[in-house]
Amino acid sequence: MKFKLALLALIAGASVAAQAQAPAEAPKARAEVKAEAKAAAKSGEIAAGEKTPAAKPAAKSDKKRADVKDEAKTATKAGEVGGDMSKKAEKAPKSTKPRAEVKEEAKAAAKSGAIEKGDAAAKK
Repeated sequence: MKFKLALLALIAGASVAAQAQAPAEAPKARAEVKAEAKAAAKSGEIAAGEKTPAAKPAAKSDKKRADVKDEAKTATKAGEVGGDMSKKAEKAPKSTKPRAEVKEEAKAAAKSGAIEKGDAAAKK
């Protein structure tokens, strides 16, 4: 019992000492707080009302659109840019086998163990 009381007194004393050492900051006057908030809103640091802060506009290019397109074509021809996006993707070749034949081959492969069924494939 005495140990618990001594421990409680020690903790209380430590917390009082910690609060006494912390420097007390003088509260700001209402006018000071209002002035700081107004300056922050004007500089764009905080949003006004429900608006989000305005994003800074992106830097504008000094090149003409035609010049940029020509540079892109030249870079593509030189291989500096990945792939030619103007070409359509090639489709996979179609099978020449009838559906029934493909199903029979799959059935035979599954029966021989070449293809695993169900969760057995996922467990590996």
